[in-house]
Amino acid sequence: MRVLLVEDDAILGDAVKAHVASLGHAVDWVTTLEDASVSLRAVTYSLMLLDLRLPDGSGLTLLRDMRGREDATPVIILTAHDQISDRIEGLNCGADDYLVKPFNLGELTARMGAVARRYARIPSTFLCLGELKVQPTERRILRKGEDIALSGREWAVLDTLLARRTAIVSKSQIEEALYAFGAEIESNTVEVYVSRLRKKLGREVIETLRGVGYRIKVDDVKAD
Repeated sequence: MRVLLVEDDAILGDAVKAHVASLGHAVDWVTTLEDASVSLRAVTYSLMLLDLRLPDGSGLTLLRDMRGREDATPVIILTAHDQISDRIEGLNCGADDYLVKPFNLGELTARMGAVARRYARIPSTFLCLGELKVQPTERRILRKGEDIALSGREWAVLDTLLARRTAIVSKSQIEEALYAFGAEIESNTVEVYVSRLRKKLGREVIETLRGVGYRIKVDDVKAD
């Protein structure tokens, strides 16, 4: 997924960006409310990690504005404000979760996963792709009980296809999931990762609609 990190602390911002990127997500890092607003208008994000105390104001101002215009992007607040009243205010403004600094990066990973499961609305289900059993929120794929390992970017492509499994996904939509602002994109990157997924999952799993995009073939959704 593509994540917007809004954090003005250089050391923490760099650490969080590197950690989230290591999980296979594209991360855009900005340090002001103004830049965050510009980013939100330009890109559709799967998650925002939002600091509250920023150089040009409070992150809650941005959050209220987002919810006021019905922007439902999931938001996890990252802040040094540890008072219960601060947490309540953040949640009442529309935050999905709240993490107090300093925090463990492993806990951030867990909270990101929890928010993703909440928005996926399939916490106890798996997808059937032929003989494959796919659990997207757990990032796990099984074939006849054996795990299939994917790289972070392979998961980014698969997540994008699964999120739009009833529709055709364009090459540009996949590129957006793979890269943060300013990253260099090679012309054949999407084709390379689709090819790698087909080798691991089976050629029949991903359909190419020449000149249009790609579509994944989900056979069924079942409960565990």
